[in-house]
Amino acid sequence: MTSTEPEFVFELRVCQWAERNWPPVGDGDADTVPLIARQLGTKYRRWDTVVVEADRDALRDRADFGAEGLNSDLLHVVRNAPAEWAWYQDALPDPGYPWRYVREAVHEAADRDLIEKRSGANGRIELRRFQPYPDWIERIVAIENKPDLDRAAARTLAPQIERDVALGLADEVWVATARTGGRVEPALLEDLPVEAGILTVDPTANGPAGDQAVDVAWNPRTLAPGEPGTRITDRPTGADHDASAARFEYADPAWKAGKRREIAERAYERGWRAYADTMRPDCRHFRLRTEAGDALPWCAAKGCHQTAGECAGSCGEFTPEPPTWRQRDWPIAGGPGKALKRLLEGQRRRRRPGL
Repeated sequence: MTSTEPEFVFELRVCQWAERNWPPVGDGDADTVPLIARQLGTKYRRWDTVVVEADRDALRDRADFGAEGLNSDLLHVVRNAPAEWAWYQDALPDPGYPWRYVREAVHEAADRDLIEKRSGANGRIELRRFQPYPDWIERIVAIENKPDLDRAAARTLAPQIERDVALGLADEVWVATARTGGRVEPALLEDLPVEAGILTVDPTANGPAGDQAVDVAWNPRTLAPGEPGTRITDRPTGADHDASAARFEYADPAWKAGKRREIAERAYERGWRAYADTMRPDCRHFRLRTEAGDALPWCAAKGCHQTAGECAGSCGEFTPEPPTWRQRDWPIAGGPGKALKRLLEGQRRRRRPGL
């Protein structure tokens, strides 16, 4: 069968399935928690779905640093803050960029109660940690969602997966596609890198019963994020008159480790339910289909799962909530749209031990 849903909705279904059923092969470790997020990566590459496998106890320690994610500057401060008071330029490694930016990060970290800060001798800014930043990330898995993986889509996707494999930033790379019901799934016949796993998804299944509607058609190879990777910056088109060589640069393990922490921190903060932040839940027609355990956006006016792009103020069916709904806590604090956001936020927090 061919998926008739937008790729956005297919992506949400994959996130929902992964949150309940990860890992796709074998039994999961009781001490490991999967955190699922959408549309994360680096400036060179953005993944549709990201699974961060986290140590449960360390993840609980991570909660002591708050629900907000830590960017690279804050990670530099928090991870290296000393146990005893010290001038920040003595305590922190040379960042490779001007110290004034580090100073700003120290102030921000103190404002968020991530570290302690005081004015020392001669007005120097000193800091010390409350507690060590935990090593909570076990593995990072990238999933590319292509519900209709025809030959043209495969030609576009294959170079992206090849770059993922060459860089080795993630521990595993998967492609999720809609199940066709054929004896051999078309995705297995496409020219995709053999290192990538393939998930086939039944797009008609909903709720808990649909948790079993994802099959592993091809197992991935484990990549090496702890070793140097290759970032492919340009490659020949393959045309008859194109004899140019591929261009690439090396990515050292330290850079990869830093990017993995940044991705995991953004995943910790955003999760996959942040789609409501770019849609209009304040519309009278916006719903969450929660029957049978589902939690996907639904437009009552159009009678379908809407995409993030079409659910906007420019939609012809957009009907804003009356202003009185958003005042004086009536009928629900801030109106139904705010209530839906609180519901999604509560679901996200329940997946973060210690919050």
